[in-house]
Amino acid sequence: MKAEDIRPSHLRPYDPKYDPLVAANPGHGTGYAPTYWVGTAGRPPDDDGPVSGDMDVDVAIVGSGFTGLATALFLAREHGIRAVVLDANQTAWGCTSRNGGQGQNASGRLYRSQWIARWGKDVALKLDAEIREGFQTFKDLVAEFPECEPQPGGHLYIAHREKKLDFLRNETQIMREVFGYDARMLSPEELRRDYVNDADSHGAMHEPDGIGVHPLKLAFGYLRKARELGVKVHPASPVLGVETRNGVHHLRTPGGTVRARAVGFATGGYTSNALHGSLRSKIMPILSNSLVTRPLTEQELEATGFKTTQVITDTRTLRFYYRRLPDNRVQIGSRSAVTGADAPNPIHMAKLVDGLHRKFPALEGITIDYSWWGWVDVSHDMMPRVFQPDPAQSIFYAVGYGGNGVSFSAHAGRRMAERIAGRQSKTFELPIYNSELEYPNVFNMVRSPAFAPFRRLGQRFLYHWYYMRDEKL
Repeated sequence: MKAEDIRPSHLRPYDPKYDPLVAANPGHGTGYAPTYWVGTAGRPPDDDGPVSGDMDVDVAIVGSGFTGLATALFLAREHGIRAVVLDANQTAWGCTSRNGGQGQNASGRLYRSQWIARWGKDVALKLDAEIREGFQTFKDLVAEFPECEPQPGGHLYIAHREKKLDFLRNETQIMREVFGYDARMLSPEELRRDYVNDADSHGAMHEPDGIGVHPLKLAFGYLRKARELGVKVHPASPVLGVETRNGVHHLRTPGGTVRARAVGFATGGYTSNALHGSLRSKIMPILSNSLVTRPLTEQELEATGFKTTQVITDTRTLRFYYRRLPDNRVQIGSRSAVTGADAPNPIHMAKLVDGLHRKFPALEGITIDYSWWGWVDVSHDMMPRVFQPDPAQSIFYAVGYGGNGVSFSAHAGRRMAERIAGRQSKTFELPIYNSELEYPNVFNMVRSPAFAPFRRLGQRFLYHWYYMRDEKL
């Protein structure tokens, strides 16, 4: 495929049934999913076209989403290393153009109380300091690219049932007394008066750190800046195999072999089991649905009480995430189908629409202008990793954000750049940096893609249990 062949008229059709758990690779020059972000980001910046011959490079980054582009950007800016970025499809084709645009002071799926329970208070405090620094990395990049339409102000964590208030009160107390945050509880009256009239709420925790962004415009900013610094970005160049010979990593693509002294994998929820042995079955790809309404009228804004543009999530395990966008549309997302083959089934989008109506009855019947789904990289211990699996090989990965990749990916890219550049730091003694992605021993028998249906059977059971616990028990 030549560079001119990835013009929109030459893109391969978007595959709505793509499933990274069973597919060998995510495609080759495939079109974007039909997201609101793609529809409103404008023309993508220039790139360097597909790989068109063998090449020797210092560093190859696989994946051109937030993490891959941030890694390349920081390698160039802070270490003087000009990486080559490879993507199977288009820049930011995967998670980065399909998320909800919520940047939070978090990483992975665990709460800070769970950090303490897992690692003890001392480690939790050090991890919190690192995640705070990571959120600052994200804030700095957002400030550098104001075209991403930042919506600062904080994060609302809404109790969807009264029984969840004790959980939120405990988290608020820990956030304040252990970690020093200005978190606070909001009564249902305060929430409706000052923020939003979510009919599905019984109060909320408010934390001051949170920024909503237009994720694709932000990624395009990363892309432009990285290329200004000498980074090369090659779309329509899927990595079909990786072989290491005499310390050099040979990445085979349809257009040629990229020989790299170091490799960083940044493929998120689109990580194929066939990509590299260090990443096989280390995450569970989970589908998330999202939609964006038409712009709300003044009457609808008043009826929904949408005074805030802060990012919002609720306390369901299969949580909803939502916010009011700068053009007064509502974006909302939640979990979706279990398999890619079932993703287009309208029942999944209907459940999301029903969630929108439950929260905001005044929006029943509102036109949905955009709807899509995408894969989330959930690690088996619910925390991300930026890691070098074999100290003898210059191969690294940053993956496993569990839905908090919009913000943490920026810092993960920075830390992976440091590791690739050979920098040593006590920071790398933290658990998200000093251990590889886990794979539960109980599932060792189903690590092969051939056994994917058995993993999905367990996922179906968990979804049923989560629904019962979230809504009924």
